[in-house]
Amino acid sequence: MGFYLERVLPRIINVACNAKTLAPLRHRVCEGLTGDVVEIGFGSGLNVPHYPSTVTRVAAVEPSERAWGLAERRLAATAIPVQRSGLDGQSLPFADDSFDSALSSWTMCTIPDVAAALAELRRVLKPGGTLHFLEHGLAPDESVRRWQRRIEPLHKRIFGGCHLTKPIVDLITAAGLTISDLDVFYQKGPPKFVGADSLGTALSPATPGAAIRLDDCSTLGSDQTLDSQASTDA
Repeated sequence: MGFYLERVLPRIINVACNAKTLAPLRHRVCEGLTGDVVEIGFGSGLNVPHYPSTVTRVAAVEPSERAWGLAERRLAATAIPVQRSGLDGQSLPFADDSFDSALSSWTMCTIPDVAAALAELRRVLKPGGTLHFLEHGLAPDESVRRWQRRIEPLHKRIFGGCHLTKPIVDLITAAGLTISDLDVFYQKGPPKFVGADSLGTALSPATPGAAIRLDDCSTLGSDQTLDSQASTDA
């Protein structure tokens, strides 16, 4: 699977996630980004064309060399400085209170320990900083959730550990971030079990030095869920 995951899958994602129907969603999640931004799961830079002019610079966190290479043309076309600055969203190489904004789009589904990643984002965001998120996860309807649970094991194998049942909003709020704007919906086009999206913003606590500890998130570790109706996490 190494060759597939490292060489083939990044190209599949680059094409599939560059669909024209997704562009308006990328534009929406990037609206309001300002100042210094950290983007986890940067991928092949599909959000780059949607960065607003209010962004000063972007620290890109991306583990895949192939995906980073596929971002070359998009990086060359933007005037906003983007630097690859880390490989793992669960352990960010930045000082506390470093960024004005954070961005995550269709990324949390593949992070083994989302609680750790969110704790790290809260740590590196300045007090009052904003997380902009666009994620697919646990559907709002139980009938769709049943399909998600059935398909998830195979889906994870094909798509590099991508879960379908992560309770995105619950995970974000459990990390101590406050949801300030939220839209939960099904994407037009794909089956509902893969297109249950949450798009919104969440605020970091306004009190300096209020970074959440990882042990505070122990109940939201990898492959656990906050939703009592869901038997698996995505």
